[in-house]
Amino acid sequence: MIVMSAVRLTAVGAAAVLSVLPVPTAAAAPSTGSAFVAGAVGEPTPPGRQFLDRARLDRRGTQVERLSGAPEVPSVSALSWVVADASSGEVLAARNAHRKLPPASTLKALFALTALPRHDHSAQHTVADEELTGIGHGSSLVGVKEGYTYKVSDLWNGVFLSSGNDAVHVLAAMNGGWKSTARQMQEKARSLGAMDTNVVSPDGYDAPGQVSSAYDLAVFGRAGLQDPAFTRYCSTAYADFPAGSWSYGIANTNRLLTGADGVDRYPGLIGVKNGYTSEAGNTLISAARRGDRTLVVTVMNPQRGGGFAVYEEARELLDWGFEAAGRVRPVGSLLPVRTKQAADTGAKAVAVARGKRVTEADGGGPRAGAKAAPVPGANPAGAKPTAVKPANANLAGETTANARSASTASPALPLALVGTACAAALALWGRRRRADRREA
Repeated sequence: MIVMSAVRLTAVGAAAVLSVLPVPTAAAAPSTGSAFVAGAVGEPTPPGRQFLDRARLDRRGTQVERLSGAPEVPSVSALSWVVADASSGEVLAARNAHRKLPPASTLKALFALTALPRHDHSAQHTVADEELTGIGHGSSLVGVKEGYTYKVSDLWNGVFLSSGNDAVHVLAAMNGGWKSTARQMQEKARSLGAMDTNVVSPDGYDAPGQVSSAYDLAVFGRAGLQDPAFTRYCSTAYADFPAGSWSYGIANTNRLLTGADGVDRYPGLIGVKNGYTSEAGNTLISAARRGDRTLVVTVMNPQRGGGFAVYEEARELLDWGFEAAGRVRPVGSLLPVRTKQAADTGAKAVAVARGKRVTEADGGGPRAGAKAAPVPGANPAGAKPTAVKPANANLAGETTANARSASTASPALPLALVGTACAAALALWGRRRRADRREA
């Protein structure tokens, strides 16, 4: 009986001890979750980036790097031109890409990038007389009349098809005014990495100091192709324009798109925008698709061949670009230059995502007087960011720390306690047995 009591006491004591102890865990056990661990075996190695000399496009003359079997670059008379891949932004070839020249109505591409998203295309607007003031003499017009009501989409057809400066003036008024729109366009150009453009007149009308470049126009064209509404307008060949109770037809003035005036239509042409002024000469942003490749070509001010030479020179450059694709090394990129600040921000974001602590040595330490930025997901909205715990941390924090320490304790500790309990039970049994013998 005494033996059985001792055994029961031992079992109860051991169970009590084990119930308050945490289950031991293997400290070095690898994670089997789905979270990605930086530096782990099997981490994919990013492909090596090809060095791209962006300064090359600053050089004068034709820039191209042909590989074996690549066709010769066509000899065109334009003062400046660019051939680029619309998907990757790679510049396949260029001539005087950053030369600053008057852009004429190709600047309307930047106007559209700026103002197009700001209004519902099905919305209607009644034109006020003051919205049509200040239109330059000799401007191309679509026929907007004061007092008439137009859909926003009608006005954009007037901009893209007829290159109507009257439609631009009305849309700019709806966009906050002429000067405000010019400032917005300037900001948009800079955000896209177009540093050659200076906007004075949003419709592209000749104005002192107003310039752009073949490079910047290619940037605008490529950006426009990423907007379905922009692409739809610039690729529309014909449309009806309202005039009160009736309407009349308008045709796109881009001859490569319509095949008008003896200019053969270019197969696969998407758009984008043509222009002409006495100071700019003929300018053109063109984009075409062939198979799975889309090219953007800009041509500024051809020096020979007459008024339609800009289309023929663009045709030659498009043909060359499709034939040379894959057989030339890029000489530049239409993508914005990544600044050091942007690179540092991206590196910190990657470090946070991978669970790496960004320290002051990494360039991520807080500046004097600066507030710590909250880590996404670390605190609920409105909660204060958690600071590093001082030596006198609160009890809840200490309990959590102790629990973590206990969770990694050696499994020998529970076994030792069980052995001690067994020894105490046997000793108690021995004392009781000796006492029973003396009584007997």
